[in-house]
Amino acid sequence: MAKIFGNLHLVLLIGLLLAIIVMMWFVDSAPVDVNSVMHWLHTFFGVLWIGLLYYLNFVQVPTMPSVPAELKKGVTGYIAPKVFFYFRYAALLTVVLGLGIAGQQHYLVPALTFSGAGNLNMIGVGMWLGIVMFLNVWLLIWPNQKKILGIVEATDEEKAKATPIALAASRTNLALSLPMLYCMVSANLS
Repeated sequence: MAKIFGNLHLVLLIGLLLAIIVMMWFVDSAPVDVNSVMHWLHTFFGVLWIGLLYYLNFVQVPTMPSVPAELKKGVTGYIAPKVFFYFRYAALLTVVLGLGIAGQQHYLVPALTFSGAGNLNMIGVGMWLGIVMFLNVWLLIWPNQKKILGIVEATDEEKAKATPIALAASRTNLALSLPMLYCMVSANLS
C-alpha cells in the first residue's frame, strides 16, 4: 500500500482510471464527449487553483511568522516554489478551459459583454472575476513571489517592496474567489 500511496503520479493515474470507469458506467445518462471532458478538467484545475489559493492564505502565509528562522528555508526553498508552480498553471488551465467551453458552446461573447440574460450574465461576472484573478496570479503574485523566494535575484529592498504587492494581490484573489464561485455554481444550477 505504501508504494501505491507514496507515488503521486500512480495515485493520479488510479484516479484517472477510476474517473474513466465512472464515465463509462454512466455513459447512458451523461454521454462522454469533448464538452463533458472539458468541464471536468475545468473543474479539476479550478479546484486545484482555488485550493492552493486557500492553502496560501489560510495556512502558509499566516503560519510563516511563527516558523523558526532555521526552518523557513524549507518552506521558501522547497514547498512554496512547488505550490506556486501548480498554483499558476492551474490558474492558466482553468481560465483557458473555461474560455474554451464558453467558445465551444457559443456563449463567450454574450457572457463577457453581458449581452445575454440571467444565468449567462452571472457566468459572465464569474468569468471576468476569474480573468482578473488569473491576471493577478501571472502579473502580480508570481513575479513578486519570484523575488521573495529568491528564484530571481532581488535586493532586500526589492523583496520588501514585493511582499505587500504579492500579499494584496493574493488577498484580492481570495476576496474575488467567493463571488466568482457563487456565480459559477449558481449559474449552472438552474
